[in-house]
Amino acid sequence: MNAATKVAKPTVTIVAALAKAYQDAFAEDSKVITLGEDLADPEGGGVIKITKGLSTTYGDDRVRSTPISEQAIVGAAIGASLAGYKPVAEIMLMNFTAVAMDMIVNHAAKLRFMSGGQTNVPIVIRTMTGTGMGSVGQHSDYLEAWYAHTAGIKVVAPSTPEDAYGLLRSAIDDPDPVIFIENLPAYFPPMSMEMPASTHRVPLGKAAVQIEGTDVTIVTYARMAIEARLAAAKAAEQGISVEVIDLRTIAPWDRETVLASARKTGRVLIVHEAAKEHGVGAEIAAVISESLFGQLKKPVKRLGGAFCAVPFSKPLEDAFAPNAERILAAVKDIVS
Repeated sequence: MNAATKVAKPTVTIVAALAKAYQDAFAEDSKVITLGEDLADPEGGGVIKITKGLSTTYGDDRVRSTPISEQAIVGAAIGASLAGYKPVAEIMLMNFTAVAMDMIVNHAAKLRFMSGGQTNVPIVIRTMTGTGMGSVGQHSDYLEAWYAHTAGIKVVAPSTPEDAYGLLRSAIDDPDPVIFIENLPAYFPPMSMEMPASTHRVPLGKAAVQIEGTDVTIVTYARMAIEARLAAAKAAEQGISVEVIDLRTIAPWDRETVLASARKTGRVLIVHEAAKEHGVGAEIAAVISESLFGQLKKPVKRLGGAFCAVPFSKPLEDAFAPNAERILAAVKDIVS
């Protein structure tokens, strides 16, 4: 091959990466099980087909399709975890986790504390959400702040196939409950990268500096990290150097990486799809402001979803959440 010939990188989707994470985890540990609506092959292998093929290979005892009962799904997962299993419970949409809030907050999150550390609950609750698909207000909310505010729960939200694989494998290995948030519009667009090896793990609580920069720091996660990368590329064309930090883990979040970047650039923009009011961004902004008081060039700026139910109207839905264009405008404003 001519040395100048460019070799095209393979493309991987988040769906494919999650499916491989399941397959590898099931192959390596017989205690890993999964349960949720329509997960087994007779019911289609999951609404997004991430678990397709698993029940045929590993049987219905390890891949269990359940009735439409979020409390039953999470309750059974907690019980199985106490018996030595590592359950991955799927709650199809994040809004529906509200139905199982008692099980998640009063049982899964608290058993380690209420048993004096003698009992842990190693469950993963996979769920999807996100605007842009016309799914309306009861199917599209980012509710990560609820769970980040709950002691005893870890919250993760990947934006790349590599991180989706590595975070899910780490979440399954973790001894405590993990809320694993997937973004529906980000499932299928292919990204240029190798499929992760079975040894790949992304440590929970460690952010990724996806783009290095010197003028502005963007702190974000989930699909907004994708939008932030697009905005950073457009900003570079206009002479603005943007550093993009993908938290990957929302709780606990990587304060060290965020503060180091904020100290370097002196300007911080926090972006999330959830409503700006009372969101995760407020906590991050407060910590940055307290830690770097007098060192910042501008006040910390937040960009988030509108404080309303997600609209069904396509123009209104498009206006609801931040996108690359709005992120770029906020970047330009903060450096002006």
